[in-house]
Amino acid sequence: MPNLHFIAHYPEHLKVQINRLIEDEKLGNYLLSKYPKTHEINSDKALYTYTMELRNSFLRKSEPITKVIYDGKISDINDALGLHRITIKNHGGRLRSKSEIRVATLFKNTPEAFLKMIVVHELSHLKVKEHNKAFYALCENMEPSYHQLEFDVRLYMTHLDLFGKLY
Repeated sequence: MPNLHFIAHYPEHLKVQINRLIEDEKLGNYLLSKYPKTHEINSDKALYTYTMELRNSFLRKSEPITKVIYDGKISDINDALGLHRITIKNHGGRLRSKSEIRVATLFKNTPEAFLKMIVVHELSHLKVKEHNKAFYALCENMEPSYHQLEFDVRLYMTHLDLFGKLY
C-alpha cells in the first residue's frame, strides 16, 4: 500500500477504496470525471479579485486584506496549501496591521472548486484562528460542500505525489 499521508486520518474503508483506485491507476480518471476543467484565475490580481468577492459576500465586517498572491514556496513550508498571515508594524507610535493570504502556486492549474476551498479556508482564518467547530462551520457557510472539496483536494495531492500533474 502506498503512503497515503494526505488522507491518513480518514476511515480505513475510504483508504482501501482509494488504494484500489491507485492500484488500478484510476484515481486521475476519478478526479477528471468530477472536475474536468481548470479555472482561469492565473494572476495575482485575478486571485485578489476572486478572494475579495468571496470576502465581501460572507465576511464584510472582517479585517481588511492587503495582499492575496500565489506563492511558489508554500508547499515546502509546513505542508500547507495556503497561508493567512497578519503583520503588525509600528508607524510613529501607531500600530498598523496588514493581513495577507497566500495560495500555493500549484492551484493556478486546478479546478476552480479546489481553489475556492483553499481561499474559503484562508478567509475563515480572518474570523476564527484555530481549526475548531466554529471554523469549519464558517467554511461550510461559505462553501456548503467544503468537506467534500477538502477530501478531493487531498485525493488530488495524493495523485500529485504518486503520479505527477493531472491538469
